[in-house]
Amino acid sequence: MPRRKGAPEVNAGSMADIAFLLLIFFLVTTTIETDAGLDRMLPPIEPPDTDVVIKQKNIFTVNINKNGQLLVEEQLMSLEDLKEAAMDFLDNGGAPSGSPEYCNYCKGSRDASSSDNPQKAIISLKNDRETKYSTYITVQNELVGAYNELRNREAQRLYKRDFTEMEAEYLNPETPSSVRDDLKDKVKAIQELFPQKLSEAETSSN
Repeated sequence: MPRRKGAPEVNAGSMADIAFLLLIFFLVTTTIETDAGLDRMLPPIEPPDTDVVIKQKNIFTVNINKNGQLLVEEQLMSLEDLKEAAMDFLDNGGAPSGSPEYCNYCKGSRDASSSDNPQKAIISLKNDRETKYSTYITVQNELVGAYNELRNREAQRLYKRDFTEMEAEYLNPETPSSVRDDLKDKVKAIQELFPQKLSEAETSSN
């Protein structure tokens, strides 16, 4: 009786090479989406020469709970009112007239119980671990918008231009160097009038 032939063997010697080539192909051709974050320039870590004492009245606290509610200075506040409240704090100018901390360009209420001047004013932002990212970004935009609006006011007063327009032109690499040199001093001068001191406190787990 004739012997039956077995099934032909498959040469699997090159399967590993094929799999490796496929892996490289998918890595090269696949587009990986990334989330856009916040553009923040962090200051260098430099220990202060002396202990800095910050008065509580110079800190504007903004807390976001897990439900997206705002607690501003321990009071519930709607998102629509946040920018105006932040501007009032930054522009308060509560230092007494004649003192070294007096702000002669501030147009706020000059409440002695609020911030002394824009250089001393700090906005402290704290959020819950369960806070929605979209809410966090929206609050950030409102606070940055408060700085930009005050800076625009001073830029119009001094240079008859909006600060945001000047800054965008200064940061544009296509702007001629001579124009950028002129804008550099103006942008820096406005930033010093209303320095952006936005501090993010440790995230709460409650």
